[in-house]
Amino acid sequence: MGALHTLDYVVLAAYLLVLVVVCARVARRSPDADDLFLAGRSLGAGVVGLSLFASNISSTTLIGLPGAAWSSGIAVANYEWMAALVLLFSALFVVPKLLGNRLTTVPELLERRFDPRLRTYLSAVSVFLSIVLDTAGSLYAGAIVLKVFFPMLPLGLTIATIAVFAGLYTAAGGLRAVVYTDALQAIVLLAGSAVLATLVFAEFDYSWQRVVEAVPPDHMSLIRPLDDPDLPWLGTLVGLPVLGFFYWTMNQYVSQRLLGARSVDAAGWGAVLAAVLKLLPLFLMVMPGAMAVALLPDLQRGDEVFARLLAEYAPVGVAGLVLAGLLAAIMSSVDSALNSASTLVTVDFVQPRRPGLDARALARIGRGVTLLLMVLAALWAPMIDRFPGLFAYLQQTFAYVTPPLVAVFVMGLWWKRLSAGPALRALVTGHVASAAWFVATQLGWLDLHFTIVAGVLLALTVLAAVAWQALDGRPPRAAQLAAVDGARAPAVARPIAWAAGGVVALTACLVFAFR
Repeated sequence: MGALHTLDYVVLAAYLLVLVVVCARVARRSPDADDLFLAGRSLGAGVVGLSLFASNISSTTLIGLPGAAWSSGIAVANYEWMAALVLLFSALFVVPKLLGNRLTTVPELLERRFDPRLRTYLSAVSVFLSIVLDTAGSLYAGAIVLKVFFPMLPLGLTIATIAVFAGLYTAAGGLRAVVYTDALQAIVLLAGSAVLATLVFAEFDYSWQRVVEAVPPDHMSLIRPLDDPDLPWLGTLVGLPVLGFFYWTMNQYVSQRLLGARSVDAAGWGAVLAAVLKLLPLFLMVMPGAMAVALLPDLQRGDEVFARLLAEYAPVGVAGLVLAGLLAAIMSSVDSALNSASTLVTVDFVQPRRPGLDARALARIGRGVTLLLMVLAALWAPMIDRFPGLFAYLQQTFAYVTPPLVAVFVMGLWWKRLSAGPALRALVTGHVASAAWFVATQLGWLDLHFTIVAGVLLALTVLAAVAWQALDGRPPRAAQLAAVDGARAPAVARPIAWAAGGVVALTACLVFAFR
């Protein structure tokens, strides 16, 4: 197990060579700030959609989804189809407001709607999550799988090597290099995942009936009971939309592709494409993990599933292709997180304090910040090995940190009475409640699934905002409300809305089929 053959190395080398050539061509000229952070606002729909998918389907997903499916069943795919719905909602109702304001970062919208304090708050939290979760998690997951095939590699050195490669081309080429390499990586990722899923299905003679007979019934249902310890139906209903809204709308890591689109239509069609692709992980990543219950019953932990499936069932050459897909996932997620975090630090913290800097100077600072953040993420990544599971590490952190942010952001968009002071106090109140709830859970005083906790924390923050606004009484200024005025935002083309409706219907059919 774990041995690679000459053909596998040839496939890996070919992929890396193509990636280097693409990066070199895209980054031939030194980008200024607009190119570095938003690719000159010139991205088309296809590149936007593929990059959204590739940056999201990271190595943490390749490891986490099959691992969670092996442990508890296909309900983990609820994160994927719910993400498709949230992405479509954002493309239709939120992204036009973001593009209408010609923003570089999402936190800028909170400054225009409220004041600079809200911008700084969201930006600081986003940078923290981007480094500790997105970048470090991807580095760790990639290193774990690579060590199956190269067991002599130390965990820390493997993480450092991946970080340096992704960090250098991100710093050199900026968002343009990121999205074009992401487009390439999305294709490799889908091909590699499809091949491995087919090979696993072949172990059951391509018979769905044999899969159903071999896998425990509770592993094959998307909708789980209220007392389910892994993902209860109520958590799917009230918690996953909250987590998904932060990730697909407020998270600079993802929204930067939409902000870099050449038009609202390019962003809309890109979001539709990404939403369709988000329905594929159920079949390409989750189902193989569930099938592995019958094939690999002796595993110690779920995070081993992907590597074991690859090592035991991928023939010569195919292992190289799937590993290329893994490298694609690692690079796409790491480069995306580094570029977005660098954008936040440079635009939301450096530029307001040094407004005299020109675009080239900001670009130089951005590249330096990228490399610094790369080092921080690489130092933290080995610490994840101390947690019980990668997917739980990612989702539980999001569940406690993001709901207050989502509550204030959504209320800022659609509740015209909320002013800056009450919004900030509600945000602090929500995070104090989050911290208290987390401590109570660790001490065993509370026992509620983290997805339901996310919904409760959102509701508590909304109530806090209403109460603080009632005590304050001062309405926001007209200029603040103008920043989120839908009438001033560019309109989304009707065909995009119809296409979004079609994806929603397809998603509903999928959920019904596997209920």
